[in-house]
Amino acid sequence: MSNTHDIPVPHPEKLDSKQFSSLKSLFLFAGGAGLLISLIGLFVPSLREQFAFSWLFGFSYFFTICLGCIFWTCLHHATDSDWSVVVRRQFENLSSLVPYFALFFIPILICAGILFKWWNLSPGDDPLLDGKSGFLNKPFFIIRAVLYFAVLSAFAFYLKKHSTLQDSDGNVSRSFSMRKLGVGGIPAVALGITFSGIDWLMGLNYHWFSTMWGVYLFAGAAGSSMSLLVLLITALKARGYLKVVNAEHYHTMGKFMFAFSVFWAYIGFSQYMLIWYANIPEETTYYITRNTGGWWYLSVLLVVGRFLLPFAVLLLQWSKKAPKFLSVVAIWILVMQLVDIYVVVLPALHGEGLSPSIFDFTSLVGIGGILGWILIRKVESSNLFPTKDPRLAASLKLTN
Repeated sequence: MSNTHDIPVPHPEKLDSKQFSSLKSLFLFAGGAGLLISLIGLFVPSLREQFAFSWLFGFSYFFTICLGCIFWTCLHHATDSDWSVVVRRQFENLSSLVPYFALFFIPILICAGILFKWWNLSPGDDPLLDGKSGFLNKPFFIIRAVLYFAVLSAFAFYLKKHSTLQDSDGNVSRSFSMRKLGVGGIPAVALGITFSGIDWLMGLNYHWFSTMWGVYLFAGAAGSSMSLLVLLITALKARGYLKVVNAEHYHTMGKFMFAFSVFWAYIGFSQYMLIWYANIPEETTYYITRNTGGWWYLSVLLVVGRFLLPFAVLLLQWSKKAPKFLSVVAIWILVMQLVDIYVVVLPALHGEGLSPSIFDFTSLVGIGGILGWILIRKVESSNLFPTKDPRLAASLKLTN
């Protein structure tokens, strides 16, 4: 490898707010309209049940992706990676959206009695619930939700704070501080995505359980968050930014997309196989619902679209080094993640078969639009890549 000290230091880049002003306005308008239409369902009694499940669907989709971004940021520092230095700032920007989910969680808390069957049951109503009452009770449920948002938001905040401050002072000790945060953040993300998934998704049917549930959610979150990074980087490069990102960086991001497509399939199959083999009624009820009626078609779509197609395409080296083509694959993976979360949430309401609602769409547009507007503001607020990270030169010279 050539001497990285001979590589010229690139100039800092900041986003011109005028370039994305139209997109920012579009996000804000779409988000506001989506929220307004969705919240009509909250206040109309006959629509509240559909609103509650649709809102949980939209919330869970974006929340899992943002948790995936925190994971990648922590992994970068914990492993002292150099390849991801030039793209890390965008993971930090995406991770910094996590605190806003506390506001989006309020409608879920308001509708908890609709979403979670155990919420309104009293001791003695269900012996199975009585056995889980130490965990499934209202005070502890709320305390856990507060802890999820507080702990994960703290990691996201301090990782970005140290990173942006290092752009100003160049203090190498900040890299060591971020490494400690990264090492601690990985188990925090693991616990956060596992227990929030148990509370808010598995809790839709408290009789059902799976010991692989947290890993399954993590696999989808990691792959889709890397896909979102590809799209964000490509959008910035299309406007003339991030010239420091080259085909080698895309190749690495594509390899991670490939790896987590395989990992998602492995965990999904393992969970399905073990539940099918054991044939325990409390476990099989989850798949019986999702393998009947219209849900069966979406389940098959996930097998083909979430695994087989990305596997076949990303197996080729050239597909991972072509930014435009890789962006198309990234969009596809994000759509499949959307289908995955939809199949997790909505059958709890429409167990008899697929029944789309306008609230499914408006919840996505509302939450996604507001988050998109905030994200652009976050991107504008700091350099587009860390300019004084000690591993920057190695990242610029990346080879696969």
